[in-house]
Amino acid sequence: MAASVELKNVSYAYPDGRQVLHNIDLKIEAGEKFGLIGPMGAGKSTLLLQLNGILNGTGRIQIGQTLITKDTLAEIRRSVGLVFQNPDDQLFNPTVEEDIAFGPLNFGYSKTEAAKMVHDAVVAMQLEGFEKAVPHHLSMRERKRVALAAVLAMQPEVIAFDEPFSSLDASMTTQLVHTINQLKSTVIIISQSFLPLMACCQRVGLMNKGKIIATGDVKDILSNDKLLLENGIDLRMYKQIWTEMYRN
Repeated sequence: MAASVELKNVSYAYPDGRQVLHNIDLKIEAGEKFGLIGPMGAGKSTLLLQLNGILNGTGRIQIGQTLITKDTLAEIRRSVGLVFQNPDDQLFNPTVEEDIAFGPLNFGYSKTEAAKMVHDAVVAMQLEGFEKAVPHHLSMRERKRVALAAVLAMQPEVIAFDEPFSSLDASMTTQLVHTINQLKSTVIIISQSFLPLMACCQRVGLMNKGKIIATGDVKDILSNDKLLLENGIDLRMYKQIWTEMYRN
């Protein structure tokens, strides 16, 4: 099941007064896979943290038919799963299976239901045999898979990823792309890894200086060198290498 995501005039400032987001308007359709790109410091991660109320700025954010308010936070956090760039920010239980089961049990599923959800997420992320492992004894690559499994177990309507392809080898990147493409949820991905992003997303938004500069078809945006260069992204070297590799 998937839900639409709509932001209207969303802004956010840090406690010191520094403005990070400026009047963001964005609509993501239910079931869409949407990429968010931009230079470092553009406000992408801050925007993601608005989607389930971890950060609360001004403006209006609606997930499906539910407006994010103080009174709807529990419902929103069940509907919107965040996969952080650093898995250590979301892994805190003694074992892998306990970390994955935490969400389902916290939201009232029975132990039997949670066990089934854990099993499905473990299989999806190829974590069989890791169930009793201590998360912080695993490699970064393995911890990222556990963090993703913990979100997948909840089967949220919206899943937002912050740099999911970093620290993954080519094989695991391919597997993750496949997993994302099989998701029925609405998916939002922040990534500097543009090829995997293109393999997942139909549409992207380009952010810079806390604003949405452009949205459009992923190929149209990533082929627009002028637009990208004006907003801190330079893909010309990669395009040249790719062209030379396949010229013949």
